[in-house]
Amino acid sequence: MHKLVPTLSRTGVVLAALATAGVHAAEVSPERLAQLLADTGISASGYLAASYYDSTAENTYHQFDTAHDAFQLDQAGLTLGYQPKQGFGALLDVIAGEDAKIVNAAESAAATSNNAFDLLQGYVQYVHGGLDLQAGKFTTLAGAEVIAPTGNTNFSRSLLFYAEPMTHTGVRATYTVNSAVSLIVGLNNGWNYTRVSSGSKTVELGLALNPSSRLALTAQSYIGNDPVDLARRTLIDTVATYNATAALQFVLSYDWGQQDGSAVTPGGRWSGIAAYVNQRLSRRWRLSLRAESLHDRNGFVTGTAQRLAEGTVTVGYDPTAQFELRLEGRYDHSNRPTFQDLHVAASTGRPLVRYSEHQSELAVQGVYSF
Repeated sequence: MHKLVPTLSRTGVVLAALATAGVHAAEVSPERLAQLLADTGISASGYLAASYYDSTAENTYHQFDTAHDAFQLDQAGLTLGYQPKQGFGALLDVIAGEDAKIVNAAESAAATSNNAFDLLQGYVQYVHGGLDLQAGKFTTLAGAEVIAPTGNTNFSRSLLFYAEPMTHTGVRATYTVNSAVSLIVGLNNGWNYTRVSSGSKTVELGLALNPSSRLALTAQSYIGNDPVDLARRTLIDTVATYNATAALQFVLSYDWGQQDGSAVTPGGRWSGIAAYVNQRLSRRWRLSLRAESLHDRNGFVTGTAQRLAEGTVTVGYDPTAQFELRLEGRYDHSNRPTFQDLHVAASTGRPLVRYSEHQSELAVQGVYSF
């Protein structure tokens, strides 16, 4: 999943190769450039995702699709890397678009952000035997879904994704015991923070099991004092993936979290479970179903003590290996009227905010990978 960034000297090798071959940059085909990079051990990949979605409310508790009746450049991503099997390497992963604004806001603990660019990952790496050390910024271990749309089977992110961290800044060590067992331990600034003024740190623990070619199990935990809320926050996350056939996959994800109370926050507890069924219908068509629930007992995650549930159906059509068109329908429900529904009062013409116990969304997204 991760690809690593080259050193300056290796970039020079590529430029020198172009000069020696007498080829102008404008004349280099993508295939030729990819081969030149591969010859030096450098890898490059990217994607672009854009969407249109319309909802009955303001998409409350959605992570990225937070507007209403909107065309949107979700993400444009570029990953460069140099990753030898042994020794030093590095990774650079940059994203741009509306999703990057939300990631930036989370990393700075701000309500909103206008910065449409984000250094999603950037770390140096050292591999020795079964030990893989990383230092810098990297995506979280938690959850069945990821920030990059290419790594998900649905357009919208789950309720559990909304309640999980996205990135961490610190150090991470992964030890591969054998082909079936990997252990992970790390220390970072906490949930998403790229920089903190306090000395609070969060411990990252992970276990990955692959008992067979069909079954994969992961368990990860984040424990530490949040530097903004000034209280201990704990998350325990597990994900099980079972490939019943080459065309049929089942995924189950469970979260349990707790935030202690402090002078800044009253704290709270939450738990949730999400189930996925991914079916390849044909060479070009696929179907993804997601059902989940989130119990926010004290309102720490959503701001209101409530039980949330949602169901999502996504149909994917890929006319080529590089492009997929996604059509999605989603329905969210709560036992409390907490979904913000923005209407215009007919008599005054001014915005009128109402709250509902449910919301629904229709979306179409195109994802191109290279």
